[in-house]
Amino acid sequence: METTITWEVKVKNTPLLIKKCSHCESDRFYCSDKFRMNAQKKNIDVWLIYRCVKCDNTCNLTLLSRSKPDLIDKTLFHSFSMNDKDTAWKYAFSTEMERKNNLRLDYGSVEYEVIPNTSLEDLLNLSNEVIKIHIKCEFEFDLKLSSLIKRCFSLSANQVKRVFEDGIITISGNKPPQKHKVKDGDMILIQREELSKSINRSIHDIR
Repeated sequence: METTITWEVKVKNTPLLIKKCSHCESDRFYCSDKFRMNAQKKNIDVWLIYRCVKCDNTCNLTLLSRSKPDLIDKTLFHSFSMNDKDTAWKYAFSTEMERKNNLRLDYGSVEYEVIPNTSLEDLLNLSNEVIKIHIKCEFEFDLKLSSLIKRCFSLSANQVKRVFEDGIITISGNKPPQKHKVKDGDMILIQREELSKSINRSIHDIR
């Protein structure tokens, strides 16, 4: 028998932008959640505004360049005009924007929480042999599966490595779990009884 649990990975902030500030010694900028729009003749330019974490100097990242207004989705145009936060976050996590502006995002600066916070004890107390964990993750930020498992179950790096190598925790699609980056829709498969045995062995080994 098996049961399915849903984990929602919710980010608390957007990734910092890695860029040397021209006004101070800082090399990180934060997303202001605001857009800048400029109309020249019949063309529209749109930027996402970033600010230095130390001196608040601005840096504008190009989203649209010399675009015809009638070719821009009306809802998107309104979102730009109203400084819609959800739209700003969508672009702030965009690898396309990162490539387009030839810059790098500091995904390590992203803080997150997992809802619900299922503990290892809660999981091991289930009666099902196979536990499936369905991942909901609106934004991708290079979160390693190993880091997620380590955090949620309070395991050591060696314990996570062991359960991966022993096939106790796997990811659907036969993807190597050791190098997998968490994505929306991922399905984690856990052999509950084998996980319990592995944890008990590691505790015994430490003693």
